[in-house]
Parts: sequence; C-alpha cells; structure tokens
Amino acid sequence: MSFLKKVFATVAFLAAFVITTTVAEAADRRVRIVNNTGYTIVEFYGSNKGSDSWEEDIWGSDVLPSGSSFNVNFDDGTGYCIFDFKAVFSDGDVLERRGINVCEIGTYTYN
Repeated sequence: MSFLKKVFATVAFLAAFVITTTVAEAADRRVRIVNNTGYTIVEFYGSNKGSDSWEEDIWGSDVLPSGSSFNVNFDDGTGYCIFDFKAVFSDGDVLERRGINVCEIGTYTYN
C-alpha cells in the first residue's frame, strides 16, 4: 500500500471515529418524568450505570404530585446513556428501575 493510501485510510478512520464519538456525546439526555400513580414522589434519583451510589435527590426539597411531570437533564458529563431510576413515594413505597436508556426515551411514566 502506498504512503498516500495509508495516510488517506488513517484520516478516514479518524474522521469516522470523531463523528461517531461526537454524536454519542451530543445525545439528548433530557427526560420528562411523569407521575400518574395517585401518590406524590417525594424523592427522585437517577444514577448512570457506572455509578455505585444513588448520589443526591435530584429534586432536592421539591416534590412531584400525582398528575404532574418534571423535566430532568441526565447529562452528567460521563457520556453514559444508561441510567437507573429510584422514586420514593409519599406512602413510603420505593420503585427502582434499572437500565433505562435516557438517550432514546423522551418520557418516563410512573403509573
């Protein structure tokens, strides 16, 4: 293979890599969380698959009454799209959902 062909092949590979990486990093990680349970969500956590803890309550002192929704941006700078969700309800119930692709969904509903 000639030198120019090797250079062209290398440049083409690097360009494809940069484009693929940029698209993954630019993925929209905003998700509307909808509460249709009849109970208020008093705490909500979302941790990427690489995390070993729930971190902090995303809503802080806010709550999400039944019939309401809240937009969450899960872009935490890691590039992850797969997140685990944990919702704590006013009646004490806790729901954990694992492996949610926040780059592919726009809405997640609790029923």
